[in-house]
This record gives sequence, structure tokens and C-alpha cells, in this order.
Amino acid sequence: MRSIEEILTETIAVKTRIIDDRRLLAVGDEIAAAMVRSYRAGGRSYFCGNGGSAADAQHFAAELSGHFIFDRPPLAAEALHGNASHMTAVANDYDYESVFARALEGSIRPEDVLVAISTSGNSESIVRAAQTAHAKGATVIAFTGESGGALREHADILLNVPSSDTGRIQESHIVFIHAISERVEHDLFAA
Repeated sequence: MRSIEEILTETIAVKTRIIDDRRLLAVGDEIAAAMVRSYRAGGRSYFCGNGGSAADAQHFAAELSGHFIFDRPPLAAEALHGNASHMTAVANDYDYESVFARALEGSIRPEDVLVAISTSGNSESIVRAAQTAHAKGATVIAFTGESGGALREHADILLNVPSSDTGRIQESHIVFIHAISERVEHDLFAA
């Protein structure tokens, strides 16, 4: 069993790898810029994930639809798992792998963004959502672990954290969610 100190040392090591990776830092900037372009074009942001990644999706949507650093108008942001009736009906009538794609089929537009979150990059429900968003002409942003998984092939922008450990990946996703939320908020509303 690893000690708390060992776990914290490991999470710091992953964050150090991120800070040292100029390409990955530029990806964070690219994501913020894509979201700003979408909002300026009248677009919306959609988010999806399973388990802890669903919590991250909801967290990201809340930072944008509420506020993050300062008071400002809300932004259109929706975590796709928020409608339990849709989720359970589609999972029952079709299959779970279709729940996010089905929601996007009826709502996503070319000026919109989908943020698809999967630590492995291989969650079929998330991959299908990305495929649907692409088919509708929207921008797909993927948050994954190191390999990017199958989601890599369906992402316009890939943020792949340099780790294969789910906990370290999710911790890093939250750091990027906060940094990107701050950039989007500042770029759209700061004087």
C-alpha cells in the first residue's frame, strides 16, 4: 500500500510533467480560444463523462454557467448527464452507449463545442458522443489520459494528461478545467 506522501509525490510529478510540456500547455490555451470563439459565435458548450469524469463535466459546466472568478453573465453550458429521465429512457430503449450521442443529435450545432471527458479515452458512450458532434459540425475537445484511447481519433483538440493513473488524470483534468474557465471568463468579460 502506498503512503499519502507517495501519492502526493506522484500527483506533483504529473503536474511537473505538464508544466514542462509546452505542447500540452499550448493545448490548454487552444481549448480556451476555441470555447471563446464558440461563445462569440452564439454557440453553447456541452460536456459528457462517466463516473468521476461526469462529475468533472458537471463541474466545468457549472463554472461557465454560474461564474468562476468574478460576477458576469452566465454562459450556455450543459452537462449531458443532467437529465436523468433522458439517460434512463435512452439506456432502456436503446443502450447506455447511445445516451450522450442521442442527446446531442437533437441539440448540437456547428458553432457549439463538445468537451468529452474519459480518462482512458475508450468509453464507448463518450466516443459515440464525439462522433455525433463531429457529424453535426461541432468542435470536439477531448480530455483523456496519456494514450488518448479511441477518443483521440474523434477530437479536434486533444488534452491528454501524461499519466495512465485514473486519479492523477482526474486531478489534472480539474486543474485544466479551472485554468480554462478562468481564461474563457477573462477573455469574454474582462475589460
